[in-house]
Amino acid sequence: MVSEKGIPPAQRLLDAAVQLFYAEGIHAVGVERLIAEAGVTKATFYRHYRSKDDLVVAYLEHKDTTTRAALLGATAGLEPQQALPALFAAIAAYSCGPGFRGCPFINAASEYPDRTHPVRQAVTAHRTWLRTTLSELLAALDHPEPESTARQLVYLRDGILMAGYLDSPDAVDATARHALLGIVGEHTVHN
Repeated sequence: MVSEKGIPPAQRLLDAAVQLFYAEGIHAVGVERLIAEAGVTKATFYRHYRSKDDLVVAYLEHKDTTTRAALLGATAGLEPQQALPALFAAIAAYSCGPGFRGCPFINAASEYPDRTHPVRQAVTAHRTWLRTTLSELLAALDHPEPESTARQLVYLRDGILMAGYLDSPDAVDATARHALLGIVGEHTVHN
C-alpha cells in the first residue's frame, strides 16, 4: 500500500498509479485496486481524477517530467559533441536497470490505439519533446539534417528501450553507441 500519513490523497493515487501501471499494465489495474493501494475512498479518487484515464494522463505526465530531468541531467554542462553520446548512454543504462519493464510511453500507446485519445496525446507530447531536443542538439552540431536525423534517433531510442528489456547491458550499450555513430556520423560526436 502506498498510503502514508502526511501525503495528500492525490499524490498517493499518483504514486500507486506510477507503481502499478508500470509494473502490471494500465488496463490490468482497475480503479478499485488503485483506491486500495492509495488508501483512499472512491469519492476521494473521483474528486481528484474524473476518470481512470485522467489518472493515466497524470501518470504519463509524471513519467515525462522524470524522464526529461534524467536526460537533461545526463547532458548538463556538456558540449553538444559529448551530449549526444551521454544522452544515449543514459538511455541504455536506464533500459538495463533493475525493474525496467519497457518504455512507459510505448507501453501506454500499445494499450490506447486511438491517436486522438488524451493518453496517446500525452505520449505524443513526450516524443515531440524528445525529437525537438535531439534536433536542437544536432543543429548545434551543424548537422545537415537535424530534424530527420532526430526522428531516426527517437527510433533508435525506442529500439534501445526494447533491447534493454530483452538483452544484456553490455550488448545494449555497445550497440547503442555504434548505432548512434552510424546515424549521426563519427565526426559529429565524441565519446
